[in-house]
Amino acid sequence: MNAADFGFSATASGLDNTRALQRAVDRGGTIAVTVPGCYRIAGTVYLGSHTALKFGHGVTLQKVDEAGPFTHVLLNKGALTKTYDEHILVEGLSLQVNGIDFCDWTIYGLRGQIAFFYVHDLAIRGFRCLDLGKSQFAIHVCTFEDLIVEDVIVHGDKDGIHLGRGKRYRISNGVFKTFDDAIALNGHDYASGNPELGWIEDGLVENCHDLNADKVLGFFCRILAGAWIDWIPGMIVQNSDTVVSHGRLYRVRGKPDGQTFASHTPPSHNTGTRIFDGIHWVMVQDDVNYDAGVRRVVFRDIILSKPRIGFSVHFDEDRFSRSFYPGSKAPMQRQLYFDHITVAYPEHQELISICTPVDGLTITNTTFRDSPISFYDRAATIDQGTTRVSLIGCTFTAEGPFELLANSAPHKTVILKTIGSIVLEESFSASASATSGTNIIKSDLPGLSDGS
Repeated sequence: MNAADFGFSATASGLDNTRALQRAVDRGGTIAVTVPGCYRIAGTVYLGSHTALKFGHGVTLQKVDEAGPFTHVLLNKGALTKTYDEHILVEGLSLQVNGIDFCDWTIYGLRGQIAFFYVHDLAIRGFRCLDLGKSQFAIHVCTFEDLIVEDVIVHGDKDGIHLGRGKRYRISNGVFKTFDDAIALNGHDYASGNPELGWIEDGLVENCHDLNADKVLGFFCRILAGAWIDWIPGMIVQNSDTVVSHGRLYRVRGKPDGQTFASHTPPSHNTGTRIFDGIHWVMVQDDVNYDAGVRRVVFRDIILSKPRIGFSVHFDEDRFSRSFYPGSKAPMQRQLYFDHITVAYPEHQELISICTPVDGLTITNTTFRDSPISFYDRAATIDQGTTRVSLIGCTFTAEGPFELLANSAPHKTVILKTIGSIVLEESFSASASATSGTNIIKSDLPGLSDGS
């Protein structure tokens, strides 16, 4: 089917186009937009199962405010009822945000221009957005299975691709020029950053380029973990804190002002937000877990041209969110693999920064400049345990001394092994520090003696 047959036109108003495209996708099957042009869109279009929406070359969707600002350009129908949609394709979409950067919280925590929540077998291909604003992510997917995002170019101020809990995913062939994170794998998140919490598992991120930009913030990839506890009388909570109560997860919806509250009434409502003891509790999900994070993900063929931390594996601890509630059990993030990562900028910046328990890092065929790996503490009460770090066939370009590993986490043990290393400068000398933890090293690098 061609969307033009339903009245979708480059000459129509945004409201008319929204209604026309909705009529087309409601039929299911494959819907094509083939005539080049800039098509105004003034509201959310809802996609159901077994639907392919294909945009031809020269087709652009432009958000316009004809009936008030709106958040999502595309959203799956089941997101509103937490009912899974399946087998959806969005191909060739070029989007102009056009200043319509707004979170109306149709679903609290879901803020993508293109958003999917409760979805199986989703593919987004050929996506372009060059004017992303400060509030909305470009692509936001949470509670998913079997996700492909490929051939994307995103420029702007907020996250390029932002994932919540889900499993089996591939992000490939991406070019990012974002002020905030290029890619966010946020098992935990700010209360306003994801609608549900859990584990992001079994993924591949490959052939992506983080372009340089005038403003430096965020990371190429944020890997965010969290943990929480059962509600207890008198517990002190702040914005974004999570609790388990009456077989459900609830979160504090507040302002990022550092204010804390004593909770004396357990939340128990089925949906939405209720206020108890001056605390706005959002019911998040009715399948209970006590932690969140990332495990089993491969990063491959990544070029980092922006001088910011490449990969941040951390807990939040600020006025927006503390992802590790005092007394909870810290989750172990597992099996993070990095292959052929190239640091293309000369400035000193961490390649990988970690403040959560991680079982192991495997780093192969990667080019280090002045780009160390660091372990630090975000909450002194967390036992980060032991992390095994293997560097295989990596290239080191620095001249003179280079601190490869900095371990400042209390009682943290890092077991570092390097083999097959390539050193390009004769003056190169590697080192590793441990201020209150322990490093155990077996290395072929000049300056790093075996031992601890």
